[in-house]
This record gives sequence, C-alpha cells and structure tokens, in this order.
Amino acid sequence: MPSSTASGRWFDGRSAAPHDVTLRLGDRLEITGPGVHRDWNLDDLRAREAQAPLLRLGIAGDPGQVEVVDATFAAILAIRCPDLRKRADTAGGTWRLVVGSLAAGVAILLAVALGLPVAAGLLAPLVPDGVEARLGAAVEGQVLDLMGDPPACADPAGRAVLDRLVARLVSGRGLPSDLAVTVRRHNTANALTLPGARVVVLSELIAKARSADEFAGVLAHELGHVALRDPTRALIQASGTSFLLSLVLGDLTGSTVIVALGQAALSAGYSRDAERAADAYSVATMQAAGGDAAALATMLERIAKDDAETDPDFLRTHPFTRERAATIRAQAGAAASGRRILSEAEWAQLRRICPGAPDKPAPKLRPGRGRRV
Repeated sequence: MPSSTASGRWFDGRSAAPHDVTLRLGDRLEITGPGVHRDWNLDDLRAREAQAPLLRLGIAGDPGQVEVVDATFAAILAIRCPDLRKRADTAGGTWRLVVGSLAAGVAILLAVALGLPVAAGLLAPLVPDGVEARLGAAVEGQVLDLMGDPPACADPAGRAVLDRLVARLVSGRGLPSDLAVTVRRHNTANALTLPGARVVVLSELIAKARSADEFAGVLAHELGHVALRDPTRALIQASGTSFLLSLVLGDLTGSTVIVALGQAALSAGYSRDAERAADAYSVATMQAAGGDAAALATMLERIAKDDAETDPDFLRTHPFTRERAATIRAQAGAAASGRRILSEAEWAQLRRICPGAPDKPAPKLRPGRGRRV
C-alpha cells in the first residue's frame, strides 16, 4: 500500500515538551524522531479532541500522542481509518462517565440545598477528563470570539523559548499531558486558564513583565490553577445549574450552552483561597525550575498599581494584592532574587513572540468580573 508522510509533534504524556517527529502512513502508522518510535495499528488509532486544522492522534494504553497539521495527510488517514473518530469507550471510561453523571445529579441537589460553591467543589474533580477536554476546546473558541478573535502569536524563535520554559515549569509536576499554552495579541495584561488544561496568555502580560522570572512566575501561577482544576470549579459556579444539567444530559457542546459558558469563563473569578493556593504552587514550581520565586510578587504589585490608576474600583481588592505579595516573598525566601530562569537572550526572543502592538481594543476585565493574575 502506498505510504504518505507528514511532520508532526510528539508528546510523551509525562511532560509538555514537544518532540519533532515524522509520521509515515502505510499499512500501519509509524512515528519516528529523536528518542521516539511508535508503530501503531490503524484499527487502534483514534482522533483525540482538537480544533481543526490540528489533528491529535493516539491509541488506548499509550499515554503519548502525536499532533499534525496537514490536510492531505488527514484526508488520507480518514479514508484508511473509518473508525478514526469512533468513541473509544472502555469499561473503565464508561464507568467514569456514569460516575460523572451521577455526581452531577447529586451536585444539582447540593446546589439547591447548600449552594453552588459546595456543588462546584464536589463536582469539579469528578468531571471525566474527556468531557473536560471537549468542554475546554469549545469554551476556548467561544472566549476568543467574545474577545474579538485576537490573533495567535507564534514567532518561531519566541515559541521555541516558550515551549522550553513550559517544559521546565511542568517537569515532575504531574500536569495533564495535553496541557496547551498559547499567546494571543491583546492589550490586556492577563492570562486565562480554561478547563481542559488550556492557558491563554495575552501579549500585554509579556510586554509588562520586566524579566523572564516575572512572566514565568505568572505562568506558574496559572499552571497552579490547572493542577487544582480551578477553571472547571469556577465555571460551574459562575454558570449555575445550566452546566450541571448539561452534564447530565450529555450536551456540554451545544451552541446555547457554550455561549453561556464562554461568557461565564470571562466573568468567573477565583476565591482568595484558590489564588493563595496557586501562588504557593507558583513559588514551589519556580524554585524547582531554578527561577526567582519572588518575582511573581513584583509583577502582581505593578499590575495592581496600573489597574488602580485607571480603575478606582480596583482599590477595593488592592489590599489583598499586598497580602499576596508579602506571602509570596516569605515563601520564596531571601535567596530567590539571585536566580534566573532564562538568559537575557532567551528572554529577548520570548518578548518577540508577538511582534507589533495589539490591533484590537480589549474588553475591560474588572477585578471580580474577570480573571486577573
């Protein structure tokens, strides 16, 4: 049988570091690259959740997955693998879905009896990974649409530095293998963490950072929200029983639901306890990665000062920012300031990941009505 080839990126399921590979499609799918070799049966191959034109492939029992963007290759693969998009529910997967649905039903009752915060806290850890991945993909598209479709920033040199930085931050932290960190051109200094291990960095955040460690500290804070599944918890709480009912009915990607959830994702905020936990996660992550764990405090104070100057309402939450900064510095220790997570040359490359000024006005994300760092 004739073969078809394409270039792709391999993720081993243990870290977020990508590996360049070549895919060769014949009687089987062969994936090869430095330190990577997979030979998959086409009958076992399944397409995992991804937004076109990206195609993400894997098989049951292998934590690794490969990503490819090649329309011709994808079309040939679809012809040779008619079951490519067939749901690969195992008994365990089915059981998890059943448990998730039952948990949603119980959570609805708890929402009525005890309130949404309690229900959200109980339900978020029980949402099946596959459901959360589909939810995250759909919500991200809706959020970007509500923000005016800010363009992606993907300067090759800057993207390579960002990938290496993410790999250092996630090493040994047990985060999901499908973690995705993207940068979008936007004039708000912010980052959004969405369900399904998705982090969207807005370019003004990089522009306002005065060192790689300041930016890395914020990114590590967002990874803390991923690890603690805060986005799903906050989304459930912000969207109310519509999310819970949709989970029970199995319609989390219906257009009406996604519009509501997209709006909720932009307006949902985290509790103070959640922010403190993410701060602590950032400190521990930066220490493990060899960076300045106290730099996050400096970045928080500067963003808070800028916001207070333009938005008097922010003064209501400003004391909490000072408290967070003091706690971060105490946890980081006196030796933190001498560490550097990237070289000056690498930081300069990362800052050029999104050349040019934002060309779309930003909706104001007020504290308490939009996720701030």
